[in-house]
Amino acid sequence: MFERLREDIQSVQERDPAARSALEVFFCYPGLHAIWFHRFANWFWRRECFFLGRFLSHLGRFFTGIEIHPGATIGRRLFIDHGMGVVIGETAEIGDDVTIYHGVTLGGVSLEKKKRHPTIGSNAIIGSGAKVLGPFTVGEGAKIGSNSVVVKEVPPNASVVGIPGRVVMATEKPKEKADFEHGKLPDPEAKAISCLFEQLRELERKYAELSADHAALKREVEGKR
Repeated sequence: MFERLREDIQSVQERDPAARSALEVFFCYPGLHAIWFHRFANWFWRRECFFLGRFLSHLGRFFTGIEIHPGATIGRRLFIDHGMGVVIGETAEIGDDVTIYHGVTLGGVSLEKKKRHPTIGSNAIIGSGAKVLGPFTVGEGAKIGSNSVVVKEVPPNASVVGIPGRVVMATEKPKEKADFEHGKLPDPEAKAISCLFEQLRELERKYAELSADHAALKREVEGKR
């Protein structure tokens, strides 16, 4: 148990430049506290002590502002940064070394009692305010942009932005160190508009050339009269 606690604290220190000491992380990081609450709640849930599991989950939500259903499956070294407003559903599955920012929802789109929440691959990063809805897989190393709404499967190492979420970048290999510079994510709509402007400029150039040729031909015809 103490080894897992040490591992959790170290993972926060590695991924948050604002973390100045292990003592600060231990007492002042609600994302870490929510994960610890979840471990106890999940222990009771797996032993069919459903009320105790839900009650501990409720306490964790009250103290941290993060709601993790006791039935959710969470891997090692999950980092929930800030965390307020994060919701993780009952059948959600999260791999190792995943980073989740505040306001994220891993939600379901079905009322049936079956797998209805997403599976998040290891090393994935989910930006603040993003909504990942449905029983599909977000591949390992994938990045979900802030406020994106993802409703279908995401390939490994891909970057997704927009509503609905669209893959705007995909690489074969993940980076050695996880990062998420939102300002460097491509904008597919801006790119499409830029392409239209380029085509418009090319049409204007061709029109100018044709107009010049027409004017020259007209002068030549008039000169022969």
